[in-house]
Amino acid sequence: MTLNWTAKPYAELTLTELYELLRLRVEVFIVEQNCVFQDLDRQDDKAYHLLGYADSGDLAAYARLFDAGVSYEEVAIGRVIVSPAHRRHGLGQELMRQAIAYCEVLYGAQPIKIGAQQYLERFYQGLGFAQCGDGYLEDGIPHIPMRRE
Repeated sequence: MTLNWTAKPYAELTLTELYELLRLRVEVFIVEQNCVFQDLDRQDDKAYHLLGYADSGDLAAYARLFDAGVSYEEVAIGRVIVSPAHRRHGLGQELMRQAIAYCEVLYGAQPIKIGAQQYLERFYQGLGFAQCGDGYLEDGIPHIPMRRE
C-alpha cells in the first residue's frame, strides 16, 4: 500500500485535516489504548503535521514533527499513529521513514528524539534509534527515550 504524504504547519491545516488527525489520535491513543489523558497539549501549533493518505482518501498514518527546543532539546517526532484500518501493511516503517526524511528537510540533518512506548523498542531500533535514558511512565504506559544520530 502506497500513501500520499504531506507535511503542514498547524496554520495551514484545513478544518477537515485537523478534524481527521484529532479523530485518529482519539481513536488510537484514548479509545484503543484505553488511556484517559489530555491529548490536546498546546503543542499542535508548534508542530508540522505529517499526514499519510490512502487512495480512498482516508488518513492512514500521522505524526507530529518538532524543531529542536520545542518538545526536546533535539528535533522530535511524536504522536506516531497508523490507523487500525490500515495496519499490517508495513505503514509504521513507512511513516517513520517519511517522518525522518521530513525532519531532515525541515530542520536539517541532526539527531532526532522520540518518547517511545517501551514495547516498540525493537521497532524503533530497526530505524536507527537507541535508548538514551531511563524508562518512565507516561499516562500509565511504559515509555523510553530514544535518539537517532
